[in-house]
Amino acid sequence: MDRLQYLFLLGACVLITLPLEFYFGVRVWRRPRRLFLSLLPAFALFVVWDLWASNTGTWSFSPRFTVGITLPGGMAIEELFFFTIIPVCGLLTLETVRSILQRRNRR
Repeated sequence: MDRLQYLFLLGACVLITLPLEFYFGVRVWRRPRRLFLSLLPAFALFVVWDLWASNTGTWSFSPRFTVGITLPGGMAIEELFFFTIIPVCGLLTLETVRSILQRRNRR
């Protein structure tokens, strides 16, 4: 069960924030090109940084808490998911707050 903790945490983040897309109509997932362009710079930077840090011994990925699938360079697959899912959840939250504030200001 420990091996799935990271994936469960990422799944929980998606389950908590995904309803914001539909309830508030913020259209983060429904604009894939814009989403991709928003995520790409940070994704690329953090992947490079993560690979550097893990290859220089700054940190490592515990086999106890990962499923054991590694990418070239030794990065755990969960880490790649993290660099995608968490920013999307952040964007959903940010766009929801903007939507709420815009609605409030119109009143």
